This record gives sequence, structure tokens and C-alpha cells, in this order.
Amino acid sequence: MTTSELTNEFLSSARVFAWSVREVLERIALREVAGDKLSFPQLKLLYLVAHTDEHTTVGDAAAFLGISNAAASKAVEKLVRRRLLRRAEIQGDRRSSQLSLTETSRRLLEAYEADRDQRAAKAFAQFSIEELGQASELLDRLAGVIVQQGADPNQICLQCEIYYREKCRFGDLGRRNCFYQRRRIDRPDNLAARSEESPA
Repeated sequence: MTTSELTNEFLSSARVFAWSVREVLERIALREVAGDKLSFPQLKLLYLVAHTDEHTTVGDAAAFLGISNAAASKAVEKLVRRRLLRRAEIQGDRRSSQLSLTETSRRLLEAYEADRDQRAAKAFAQFSIEELGQASELLDRLAGVIVQQGADPNQICLQCEIYYREKCRFGDLGRRNCFYQRRRIDRPDNLAARSEESPA
């Protein structure tokens, strides 16, 4: 097999794998728990709020979804009207809003994860834990090498989207900053805690 043929073979497999995860595991699970009432970008927004300890602004949502602030504000407003998000003004800054989940959206995320994980478990049952772990590591390593070739290493990383991991191999391999980690570090209570710990 030539290098060109191997490249095509691998990229084809990668595309088919990504499609199967998105269309068979994720979108079917979302339709099962939310019907047509919630789109996948809206689900991603709920996950963003959940994974950043509910210290998410509309600007964060825009950056995460890759849309304008105005479009993000409309997306947030739809979720607020459906009682899936709460929006509160940030003290001292009337132009910014802080987002948080509602009990309804928490239950929806739990139901979605349960359905998705059940579907994934059925698919993965024919593979050993070791095989799945090795495949996961290999995918991270390959993605890291590819990203290093063309991306700014200082770029904020959102590649995992809803699959945030505390220990992300891709972040290290791709040398990119984690949006989730930065939001956790930079949130007001963490800044205050760090200030108190600093010597006078």
C-alpha cells in the first residue's frame, strides 16, 4: 500500500468513525430524550455551562459555538424561555450575563448521558478495556500531531466539545490551552482564593 493509499484509507476510516459517533450515538440519544425540542448546538451550550462550574457568559457561549455574540444571545434566550438556562447580570457589569443550569436541564443532561452511554456500551462490548484504552490514546496522539502542523499553539482548545476530561492527552499533545480549565481557573471565587493564599 502506498503512502497516498494509506492516507486515504485512514482519513476515510476517521470520517466514518466520527460520523457514526455523531449520528448514531449522539443525535439518536438526543432525539430519544428531547425529541425535536433541543438541537445539538443547544446541548453543547448546556454542557459548556455544566463543565465550567456555571461561570459562563454569553461571550463564552459565542466563542464555544463559533458564532457572534448576538447569535449566542439569541440561543441563550431560547434556552432561558424553555427553562433550561438561567441568566443573571454580573455584579458591576450590566452588559454581561452569567449563565447557570436549571433543574430541568440537569435532568435532561443526565438522561442524555445515560442513553448515549448505554448505546456506546452495546457497541463497545465486543472490545476489551485494553483495546478501547489503546484506541483512545492512539486517536489523541494522531490528533495532536495533526493539530501541531497547522494550528496556533496558543489557540483556545474546544476540540472535545462536550467530552471534557480533567486529564486530556490531546491538550498536551496538541499544545493548546483548555477553555474549560481556563474558565475554572479564572472564575471570581478562584481568583479570590488565590489572592488570599498569596503572601503579603
